[in-house]
Amino acid sequence: MAERKAFLMRIDPVLWAELEAWAQDEMRSVNGQVEYLLKQAVARRKRGGEGGAPVVREPQDTGGGG
Repeated sequence: MAERKAFLMRIDPVLWAELEAWAQDEMRSVNGQVEYLLKQAVARRKRGGEGGAPVVREPQDTGGGG
């Protein structure tokens, strides 16, 4: 099996709580849930987005403060 890439991510605490609850519902870790969701999103994008929600682009975090 290929080596997995590790990375750090900053996430809003409210979103974290939602992901944590969702992951528990599906018997996954939060890490596993995020990876699952990302795989689904990438697959949907490759298919041209059919059946998916509209793409919402959020502003990029410039790391300027906070």
